[in-house]
Amino acid sequence: MSERLNDLEQRRQAALSAGTERAVARQQEKGKMLARERIEYLLDEDSFHELDMLARHRAHDVGLDDRPYTDGIITGWGTIDGRKVFVASQDFTVFGGALGEVFAEKMHKIMDLAESVGAPMIGLNDGAGARIQEGVVSLAGYGGIFRRNVQASGVIPQISVILGPCAGGAVYSPAMTDFIFMVRDSSHMFITGPDVVKTVTGEEVTLEELGGAGSHSTKSGVASFVAGDEQSVLDDVKYLLSFLPSNNLDHPPRMPNSDDPQRDCSALRDILPESANVPYDMKNVVAEVVDDGEFLEYHASWAGSIVCGFGRIDGRSVGIVGNQPMVMAGVLDIESSEKAARFVRFCDAFNLPLLTFVDVPGFLPGVDQEHGGIIRHGAKLLYAYCEATVPRVQVITRKAYGGAYVVMDSKSVGCDISFAWPTAELAVMGPQGAVEILNRRELQQAADPEARKAELVDDYTDKYANPYVAAERGIVDAVIDPAETRQKVVAAFQMIESKREELPKRKHGNVPL
Repeated sequence: MSERLNDLEQRRQAALSAGTERAVARQQEKGKMLARERIEYLLDEDSFHELDMLARHRAHDVGLDDRPYTDGIITGWGTIDGRKVFVASQDFTVFGGALGEVFAEKMHKIMDLAESVGAPMIGLNDGAGARIQEGVVSLAGYGGIFRRNVQASGVIPQISVILGPCAGGAVYSPAMTDFIFMVRDSSHMFITGPDVVKTVTGEEVTLEELGGAGSHSTKSGVASFVAGDEQSVLDDVKYLLSFLPSNNLDHPPRMPNSDDPQRDCSALRDILPESANVPYDMKNVVAEVVDDGEFLEYHASWAGSIVCGFGRIDGRSVGIVGNQPMVMAGVLDIESSEKAARFVRFCDAFNLPLLTFVDVPGFLPGVDQEHGGIIRHGAKLLYAYCEATVPRVQVITRKAYGGAYVVMDSKSVGCDISFAWPTAELAVMGPQGAVEILNRRELQQAADPEARKAELVDDYTDKYANPYVAAERGIVDAVIDPAETRQKVVAAFQMIESKREELPKRKHGNVPL
């Protein structure tokens, strides 16, 4: 027995140091952690249980003479803050982290386990794509991963952490997961690299410009979260998981709450500028209302005219959406509609109540927006809210104009409780535009058009640009003192916590993609 135990130990040690010394040194020279170090940092101490540690490739006839254990990916399960998670960490020191048949089989197994057990799946990506020597077998392996990503979508949270290169077909698995984390200057995602781009289009672009964290967090909207180093990114993954349930049948975690649910938010009385055309930061409103001002923003650097993220209300995790007057007056455009729609659908899939703050002057006008499909993209957000069955609370702080107001979780599309501040302006359009349309002939004939226009604008504002017409008709449930916002929101979510609503039986809806 001792001889066999020695043999087992030797094999385990070989698996623990599967990469060559040269490959390990190169990884460390780049300031990157090793695959096992990432797992150790991410998971609770001594909680990792590895699967398929002694797996090796079977591609003997394609020039792959070395057969290191693990085959370039480390898979298993462990815990984060005591909660079970599954992890797959690509090992760049073994075949450059490239995917082959056995690598793919390990991924398929761990993804199937995560879905069947009902625990989050976290992929730590640092690989060179498909293993060229194994040809179409590698491509088939990717197909199996993609199919499992889709099967698990809306069933368990799926998180991709990009910690090195991610190119070609390999990018589509992260793209179908719920959240993508990237590291500045060391993470890269692209379909085709800079050399291919130059050959095909003649464009010269650097690796960072083409597919770096900066580009994907500000321009493409691919990266949900970005941090400066690997440890910070992994810390952010843990923080995100603290807001999320383990699966679609679980309730979101509830934390002990030291912030008084009856706390007065008197600062909100003075947060709005005197002029309705002067911006303010909606994130300051959110910080006043949520527990301890704690807010994890989603896509913080992309589509800035809308704010999305996670917070807690009386210890309960909630998803928060709010127009951002600091960016383009808070209008809805193509990017902000898409960003919020995906966020709302995630929250609905995982039983996270939705809190929506409204200050929206409309959809962004323009030829580029129309030709770019603002109708279709705006419909995504409308569809997401109409489809959502989780508890939903709306707070209208200022402007609520036209179709954009309807889209922002209005009562008519299924919001459970709608509050409005006295400063709320619910109308088909702003006073200036409305007066110009309704009184065009009168203004043309007036002796002093500007003076008459000012009178008409004041009259329209008094009659229509307020919350009381809507309150009379029950389109908002209550007009509240801004200082009461936290108290009212807490009470509303407590009341609708047991809400039950089911959509009609169907295979699935047809989202206006």
